[in-house]
Amino acid sequence: MPQQKKGLISFNDIAKEAFAMQPLEQAAPLKKNATGLFIGIPKETTQQENRVPLSPSAVAFLVNNGHEIVIESKAGNASNFVDEKYSEAGARIAHSHEDIFKADIILKIEPPTHSEIDLMRPEQVLISALQLDQLTDVTLNKLLLKRINAISYEFLQDDSGSYPIIRAMSEMAGHASILLASEYLNNANIGKGELLGGFTGIPPTQVVIIGAGAVGEYACKAALGLGANVKVFDNELYRLRRLQENMGGKIFTSTIQPNILQEALRTADIAIGALRGEMGRSPVVVSEVMVQQMKPNSIIIDVSIDQGGVFETSEITNHKNPVFKKHNVIHYCVPNITARVSRTASYGLSNIFTPLINDMSNYGGFYELVRIAKGFRNGVYIYKGALVNQSLANKFGMKYKDLNLMMNLY
Repeated sequence: MPQQKKGLISFNDIAKEAFAMQPLEQAAPLKKNATGLFIGIPKETTQQENRVPLSPSAVAFLVNNGHEIVIESKAGNASNFVDEKYSEAGARIAHSHEDIFKADIILKIEPPTHSEIDLMRPEQVLISALQLDQLTDVTLNKLLLKRINAISYEFLQDDSGSYPIIRAMSEMAGHASILLASEYLNNANIGKGELLGGFTGIPPTQVVIIGAGAVGEYACKAALGLGANVKVFDNELYRLRRLQENMGGKIFTSTIQPNILQEALRTADIAIGALRGEMGRSPVVVSEVMVQQMKPNSIIIDVSIDQGGVFETSEITNHKNPVFKKHNVIHYCVPNITARVSRTASYGLSNIFTPLINDMSNYGGFYELVRIAKGFRNGVYIYKGALVNQSLANKFGMKYKDLNLMMNLY
């Protein structure tokens, strides 16, 4: 029986440094049993997706370790990574979208479009987001008919069983949500002309955070750092306890009880929605009546809008028109907050994808890594044309194959 590994051995160390964003050190020499990989990075076609999966320093590291990387021209422009930087790092710049899909491994941020799937070939490896709540059966069937190997990076796990990419993006989104709220409190952005924080002789800003996961934790840290009063709501007591311990008891915590939440929102200047649904829609815990009772020009930042939203009044917005007013409350409901800080987010993604690619090489390629790395295997949802993710099979009523059984890993 093949020896099992708990996960990708580099994930823990890299995830801990997701915010360090330091240039990668000089590359180690390629291992004798390593496999050079051919990786293609297309320019994202989805509107307002500004991130790129690899930074130029990560490309230099991988090229120096024997990999071939082709990146579409201007793919990194929105993150201020120009073509010249990638070229200097050793990547080949392609001026055709079609040329990228000649690579053996396609690495991208957003799920593939139908036209991109048409460019793919059997047994090609695709690493991208899955976005389960937005996936259609038409898209899934096109991927299955192509018989490609598809990996959702949201489901990749590290040694501890956590999800490093979700964690990194959630931390950034939580921090960014408070900075966004600060912007919309001031006069320049239809706010009531207040500075977020606590100042001598002036009542501190009141912040309500709904959700005590990674988004809520980093929103809490940012708000406390500015001197705000913070109240956090979640139905998971262990999360609330952990958060209260990490913050030194400086916050109010409560389970989501409608009367207590309603009272907190009535006096709030800022409300952050940060609850996640496990495999679907986020729970709506703030009714329209609760929003009506909030203070004029108070601010809602619904980070959970990509899963439907925590507030009943939330509607999806975009980076060009990010806010709207309803019941005299400012709503910010952009589903991809981290694309607003695309350079930082790209570094965070790059810090996770780089060791993933290196592991794939060092263990002999995609198929070997699937066999020996449980954390990587958890991200695979199509394997040689077979649907191997049970949640997807249940959602669309399709046939499902157990990947562990297919690979004789039991």
